[in-house]
Amino acid sequence: MGSMRLNSSESLGTEPRDAQPSGPTTSPDGKRLTGVVLMLAGALSSQSGASIATFAFPAIGPAGVVAVRQWVAAIVLWCIGRPKLRNFTAAQWRLVLGLALVFAAMNLSLYMAIDRIGLGLAVTLEFLGPLTIALIGSRRVVNMVCAVSAAAAVLLLVRPTPSTDYLGIGLALLAAVCWGSYIMLNRAVGASLPGLEGTAAAAGISGMLYLPVGIWVLWHHPPSPAVLGYALAAGVLSSAVPFLVDLLALRRVSAHSFGMFMSISPVIAALIGLVVLGERLDSLAWLAIIVIVSANSVVAAVPPRRAA
Repeated sequence: MGSMRLNSSESLGTEPRDAQPSGPTTSPDGKRLTGVVLMLAGALSSQSGASIATFAFPAIGPAGVVAVRQWVAAIVLWCIGRPKLRNFTAAQWRLVLGLALVFAAMNLSLYMAIDRIGLGLAVTLEFLGPLTIALIGSRRVVNMVCAVSAAAAVLLLVRPTPSTDYLGIGLALLAAVCWGSYIMLNRAVGASLPGLEGTAAAAGISGMLYLPVGIWVLWHHPPSPAVLGYALAAGVLSSAVPFLVDLLALRRVSAHSFGMFMSISPVIAALIGLVVLGERLDSLAWLAIIVIVSANSVVAAVPPRRAA
């Protein structure tokens, strides 16, 4: 997501099954296939943007890249959500401000982690956030098995070695906490405000929080056109494109299918890290990634128990 991506249909305020068909001749199978293509495009776009961002790190650092990304996200979400700020109550503002702070911390911690431990490992650890939220309060045996499996996989990923970057791992885990907080806050904001007004307002505030940071970084480290292009590309590919694609995909597939498909992001990140950035993971790391992805997929596929 890392990412400011939708996590479920709750972010839209409506379930995908309530969406109107895109055309009178569109079959259910055709809609699902289109949804899968859209989700794949969104996942590839998000992780490609993160990999491109790394090319700008040596010049303006993760903070400079994240500032540009936050500005892009703020513009896109503001144009879509068009929040009516004057109508917000004090309670709604508290939720929006909390979400804005999570936005500000989530992408920075993830990009700093990517800079230190690589794309695949950072994104995999970040996905512990959604998994933890999905497991909270669950008493299903299969979910407990998934939790134990994911915990074992994390220990396998971060096994101590002389070269282990504990700060990078800690930043990735902070990103996971932020993503989990984002899910909870986004649900609360979505229930409190109509449409995408709350999310758009939070993105706008987060973008403003990065104005002094971004201006300072860009002033003291003037980027070349190429570096600025990398940062802008990261903003478009990792924020704007995935968000818009997710909106379209959630009209064609169920929330469970969407959650399951999102779970392949760590694998895509690891593959892009290998192909684009030359980041190599050993066989145990790949095994751990597959276990965590599988745990995410199973948890997303199993519907929650309904209250009696």
